[in-house]
Amino acid sequence: MIEQVPPRDLAAWLASVRTEGAEPLLLDVREPAEWQAASVRAEGAELLQLPMMSVPPRLRELDPGRPVAVLCHHGARSMQVAMFLQQHGFERVANVAGGIDAWSLQLDPSVPRY
Repeated sequence: MIEQVPPRDLAAWLASVRTEGAEPLLLDVREPAEWQAASVRAEGAELLQLPMMSVPPRLRELDPGRPVAVLCHHGARSMQVAMFLQQHGFERVANVAGGIDAWSLQLDPSVPRY
């Protein structure tokens, strides 16, 4: 089962997985044009921008033992990627529920909605 983490709870999720000994990764699977329209910073996590369709061919670049929170526009693509990662042995995966749109509404209104 994939954890659903609303943006307002992401900092707590990142802190909880950091105490398990690994630096978490925030994986933004939106397209480059979307990153230009709106971007985020997550305190306590490395941000990696990797379009959804690039994840399978670049899977070996990711560490399956590292906690990963996946982000997209509204949460659908990120959920697909989160399930893909889990199916490929990633131990701790979460979907940022509602995506960057919810991020703007719940956490940081300076992030543009598109």
